[in-house]
Amino acid sequence: MSSFDRKLHINLFLRNTGHHEAAWRHPDAQPERTLDVRFYQQLAQTAERGLLDSLFISDNYSGTWRRVEPFTLLSALAMVTRNIGLIATVNTTYNEPFHVARQFASLDHISGGRAGWNIVTGAGGNDAYNFGRDRHPEHAERYETAEEFVEVVKQLWDSWEDDALIYDKEAGKQIDDGKVHEIHFKGKFHAVRGPLNIPRPPQGYPVLVQAGSSESGKELAARTAEVIFTAQQSIEEAQAFYADVKARLPKYGRTPEQLQILPGLSPILADTEAEAREIEEQLFELTDSKAAINRLSERLGIDFSGYSLDSPVPVDGAKGIETVNGMKGRHQLLLDLIERERPTFKQLITHLAGARGHLTFTGTPMQLADVVERWFRGHAADGFNVMPPIFPSGLNIFVDKVIPELQNRGLYRTSYEAPTLRGNLGLARPANVRFIQAASKG
Repeated sequence: MSSFDRKLHINLFLRNTGHHEAAWRHPDAQPERTLDVRFYQQLAQTAERGLLDSLFISDNYSGTWRRVEPFTLLSALAMVTRNIGLIATVNTTYNEPFHVARQFASLDHISGGRAGWNIVTGAGGNDAYNFGRDRHPEHAERYETAEEFVEVVKQLWDSWEDDALIYDKEAGKQIDDGKVHEIHFKGKFHAVRGPLNIPRPPQGYPVLVQAGSSESGKELAARTAEVIFTAQQSIEEAQAFYADVKARLPKYGRTPEQLQILPGLSPILADTEAEAREIEEQLFELTDSKAAINRLSERLGIDFSGYSLDSPVPVDGAKGIETVNGMKGRHQLLLDLIERERPTFKQLITHLAGARGHLTFTGTPMQLADVVERWFRGHAADGFNVMPPIFPSGLNIFVDKVIPELQNRGLYRTSYEAPTLRGNLGLARPANVRFIQAASKG
């Protein structure tokens, strides 16, 4: 596929009132609606009006965020949309493969082939204590477990051949039992007999998404993922990451088109740059700077309590990546950002409050379209994971003013290509391995 044939892919990251940590305090935000399914249905319909590929919901198992369980919410969103993909974050550390395979197969059937799985191993925190464990597993162990977990889930999806359902009323037979298989998986971490108790998903497999940027994360993405969500701060870093991950694909028998790389992008948009800067400053004024500095102290292992907001952020004595058992890639990104840009505390707080380490932008829709085009044509991204700072206003302006400009430049679709998420991402439906094996033996 030539660079001129490529089309941008855009995912919407749904997150309560928005991705800025102070969004809930902004006059445009509606924090009282964050447990209202109609709020999310309206956001999903706006995203679909903008022809976005998909939307996704993050998840964790501790803390006090008002976070609706992903499968429940996405099933409700499936009922009011027709084409947009529905991606749920599900952790491989605190789940069982059979449950996850069944949940995603169900969502794929309910939505008519629009499900996607954002595969994460867990960032740590207090999740372990809610599952009767005394510690969060080490990074390498989590990724080893994740590889096996995904393999079990794929085998369970394949435990039904595509034509196993026959509905022969005359013969009184609904299922061809010879086309439903026990998998008898036994690995280092899991033992599963199977088969799954729901037929193979319409997409074969829901789209597999991965969000880690550490070495282990990049390798898992190259082996398994079809979309990768990543955080990159500059076009040069993004180009290096893009080239690195794409170069790992051939050893797994894969081509560059089989993995879409979508960096996170959180844009503050207005009709003029001055208006956008006013919104940015307003959000900073609503941010709890003291709490932000305390979090930064904890993340880097340095006491910053005595520093002023205008002081440069020091990194001497900061925790090294080898000490981190959670999001290693994100920790290194933070260290690199401080080293490269030498920001003041105010500048760093503004940046992190806006998107937790993802790319931020403040300006007009036209200026944002220029950035998106430069990254896309420069092979720094196949598209973006868009993270509006405030819902619904940030999404509305993106759909109403950025999408049309990208369409005018020939970079973005003018209609959906297919009814499935795989179809709109240009991904093939995976063949059923068990079906191929059975046919070869016959």
